[in-house]
Amino acid sequence: MNLRLLIPLLATTALLGLLFIGLGMNSRDLPSPLVGKPAPAFTLEALEDAERLVTEQDFFGEVALVNIWATWCSTCRSEKPLLMELAAGGIPIHAFNYRDEREAALRYLGVSGNPYRTIAFDPRGDAGIDWGVYATPETYVLDAEGVIRYKRIGPISRQLLLDEVLPLVEKLREEQRNNEARRVAQS
Repeated sequence: MNLRLLIPLLATTALLGLLFIGLGMNSRDLPSPLVGKPAPAFTLEALEDAERLVTEQDFFGEVALVNIWATWCSTCRSEKPLLMELAAGGIPIHAFNYRDEREAALRYLGVSGNPYRTIAFDPRGDAGIDWGVYATPETYVLDAEGVIRYKRIGPISRQLLLDEVLPLVEKLREEQRNNEARRVAQS
């Protein structure tokens, strides 16, 4: 066989093999380099009030979820009833309204309810890039100090809540209570 033909053939075969392996990977299983690190800083307008600024500090102080959503995202709509249940059950949820139109987002929340305590309006996706957003929806769990402890790409299901999210939230709340008790005992 001619060496001129063999080298491109081998290179093409190797490239196709890598593409095949990549296509078989689930993007939801991609590890986030942000897990275990402080939430990235940002300053954005509040969705509900363009005069008020929201920063990452507004998400800190208690164990909370951060949800990335948009009105154009159909899977965001499908997970929203679960977010409403979580909020009604006392789990604080903050959000980024991601690459959306303010009027559409406000209309959507007005019709379907609002599970979020704080919503940062991120129309260009600048903060989303810093947070490592791949696609909407995405959900993060923050501990009380603002460290990202979990990231989920894609919608949250009831089973995922029961198996992963709620046990982690309870564990982090217990850690927070223990840390506060130690501080009180030391003072």
